[in-house]
Amino acid sequence: MQEAPLNLRSFTGKMKILHLSWMAFFLTFVVWFNHAPLLGSISATLGLTKAQISTLLVLNVALAIPARIIIGMLTDRFGPRLIYTLILAAVSIPCWVFAFADDFETLAFSRLALGFVGAGFVVGIRMVSEWFPANELGTAEGIYGGWGNFGSAAAAMSLPVVALWFGGDEGWRWAVASTGLLSLIFAWIWWHNVTDTPKGGTYFKARHMGGLEVTSRGDFALLLVMKIPFYLALAVLAWKLSPAGVALISESTYSIVLASLAAVLVYDVWSAYRVNRPVFNDEIEEHDRYDFKQVAVLNVMYFATFGSELAVVSMLPLFFAQVFELDMVVAGLLASAYAFMNLMSRPGGGWLSDRFGRKLTLLILTMGLVAGYGAMALIDASWPIALAVLAAMACSFFVQAGEGAVFSVVPLIKRRLTGQIAGMTGAYGNVGAVFYLTMLTTLTYHEFFMLMSFTALLGLGALTLLREPKGHVHEVAEDGSVVMIKVG
Repeated sequence: MQEAPLNLRSFTGKMKILHLSWMAFFLTFVVWFNHAPLLGSISATLGLTKAQISTLLVLNVALAIPARIIIGMLTDRFGPRLIYTLILAAVSIPCWVFAFADDFETLAFSRLALGFVGAGFVVGIRMVSEWFPANELGTAEGIYGGWGNFGSAAAAMSLPVVALWFGGDEGWRWAVASTGLLSLIFAWIWWHNVTDTPKGGTYFKARHMGGLEVTSRGDFALLLVMKIPFYLALAVLAWKLSPAGVALISESTYSIVLASLAAVLVYDVWSAYRVNRPVFNDEIEEHDRYDFKQVAVLNVMYFATFGSELAVVSMLPLFFAQVFELDMVVAGLLASAYAFMNLMSRPGGGWLSDRFGRKLTLLILTMGLVAGYGAMALIDASWPIALAVLAAMACSFFVQAGEGAVFSVVPLIKRRLTGQIAGMTGAYGNVGAVFYLTMLTTLTYHEFFMLMSFTALLGLGALTLLREPKGHVHEVAEDGSVVMIKVG
C-alpha cells in the first residue's frame, strides 16, 4: 500500500486510480440519468403519455437493486478492473437502443436494462479500498462517491445543450447516444490504466459466488431478515407497473412477476444456506470472523441517507414550485442546490470520519439529519425563498456527508467481501428511495419530511450498535498464510 499523501492535483499512483474511479462512476451516472433532462423532447417525438413517462422513471431504477448485489459478488470474485470495464462497455448497447427507439416498448425495455449501470458504484468502492490506507480511506471513498454522483447533475446541465447543438426535433437521440459512446471509450481507458491492487499487493477474493458469507448462526438469521426489503421493494415496483398503477403489464403478468420474486427469494435463501453451511457444522476460525451486525447498521443508515436523497431530488423541484408558486424552471434551478452539495459534502463526511472517528461522525451527522428534515417539514409559503433553499442545502450536507461516513466504514469490515457488503448497503439506498417515493403518494409534504426525520432517528438508534473499526482485520492469502490489514 502506497503511503504518499493524498494530493488531488496528482495523477500518479493511488491518485490516478482515485481519479479514474470517480470518472468511471461519473460516466455511469451520466448514462443512467441521460433521459431525465430530455423527457420533454422524447415525449414529443414519440407521443408518450404522462403514465408512460412515469413508467420510464420507475423502470430506470428497478434493476439497480438486484444489480448492486450481483455486481458486488462479481467484483469480489473477478476484480474491479474487469467488472468496471464490462459494465462501461456493455451499457453502451441498451443506451443506443434507447436513443434510436421508435416505440414505447423499446424505450421501456432498454431503460430497464440501463438500470444495471446503477451498480457501477459498487465496483469503485472495492477499487479505492485496495489502494488507500485506512487513515485516508474515508476521504478517498467520499471523493469517489461525491464527485461520481455528480454525473446525474452534469447530465441535466449538459445534455439539453448537446441536443440543441445537434439540432432538430430528434437532437435528443444523438445526445443520449453520445453518452453511450463516451462510456465505451472510457471502458478502454479504464482497462489499460488500472490494476486491482498496487504492485506487490494481494487481491483477496471471495470464496463463494452464491451469496454473502457470514460467520455465526445469529448472523445468518439476520442476513435473511435483511434480504426481505429487497423483494418488497421489487414487488412495489411491479405493482406500480400493474393495472393498479400505470398498466404497463397485465394482471396475469403481474401475478407471474410476484410468483417469480417468491421463487427467487426461496432460491436466494437456499443459496445463502449453501454458502454458509459451515456455520451450522463447524467452528469458524477467529481470523475469518466478522460481525454482520455492522453491515445491518450501515444498511439502515444508507436507507435513511441515500434513499432520502434520491427521493428528495425527485420531488424537490415540484415542492418549491407548488409551495412558492414558482415556474418549474426556476424551481428546478433552486432545487439543484440540494444535489450540488454532493461535490463537497460526501468527501467532507469521509474526511471527518478519518479525522474524528467513524462512529462519532455518523452519530453527529445523523443528529443533523433528524433536525434537517424536521426543519424542512416546517417550510411553507410564509418562509422567504432564500431561507427555504438554505434549509434544503443545510439538510443536504448532513444527508450526503452521512453517505460519505457510511462508506468510510464499509471497506473496513471484511476486505474480501467489500464488494458484496458495498452492494448490499448500496442497494438499501435504492430500497429507501422506493419506500419514500411510494409513501409520498399518500402523504403531505410536511408528513413526508417528518417521515424521513423519523427514519433518521431510527438510524440514530441503530448506530449505538455500531463498533468503531480499530486495530487490524485478518484475511487468508491463497497460500494459506494469514495477513493483517490495518483498519484503525
